[in-house]
Amino acid sequence: MADKVSDKPSGRVAKKVTDPAADIPIPRRSFLVGAGTAVAAGLAPAANAQTPPAPQATAAGEPEPLLTLTPTEHAFVGAAADTLIPADELSPSGSDCGVAVFIDRQLAGAYGSGARLYRDGPFPKGKPELGYQLPLSPREFFRAGIAAANDWTRKTYGKEFDRLAAAEREAALKAMEAGKAEFPGFTSSMFFDALLQISMEGFFADPIYGGNRDKAAWKMVGYPGLPATYREDFKTYLGKKYDKPPRSIADFS
Repeated sequence: MADKVSDKPSGRVAKKVTDPAADIPIPRRSFLVGAGTAVAAGLAPAANAQTPPAPQATAAGEPEPLLTLTPTEHAFVGAAADTLIPADELSPSGSDCGVAVFIDRQLAGAYGSGARLYRDGPFPKGKPELGYQLPLSPREFFRAGIAAANDWTRKTYGKEFDRLAAAEREAALKAMEAGKAEFPGFTSSMFFDALLQISMEGFFADPIYGGNRDKAAWKMVGYPGLPATYREDFKTYLGKKYDKPPRSIADFS
């Protein structure tokens, strides 16, 4: 979002937004510094060890082939990523950082199929602290959520989400976050929370998983990347800013 906002004091939306209804700006860096380093350090995806292999490299300029998302779903995810993480002086946009690629890969693998979820029911409505309580796999959940989101924006704005103007996309996501958009089967706030979480993971996870292209998010927050020990650098950087470029899994492969 050119200016991102959250109604909640936790600063859950990635960049600063101006909400016409609430007018409460929350700086993007406040959100990212707080959430980003934790995500980068321990949050590759929910099932990173079982992520499908990266697709073969494509010719320069060609889009990466989709593994599970349909073109319509991919358009939604890309637009949502760019609304949550718009390009600014801090980083490129979410889609330019590969967030949509990351989400496609995750939903195509073990995480997307619900390999670690118990889904045999029963499925009564649970309290929020009980976590995910639906029979759907994550892939099925995102498929249903994207379809519901597009249905809602067509009814509300006359267009699917990715065709909306930037301000309308902001307003649509805020309505979903607040649970004001009517979704069948589950709340729009539940879908928004999952979308925000996986977008954060894609933005901050190791680039080998498809997101955080060129380590843009790590560079933004000053995260050094994969190395676990810095014994050789202690004397050199004691009391000084650590200015070496971050390194990912691929740099050690």
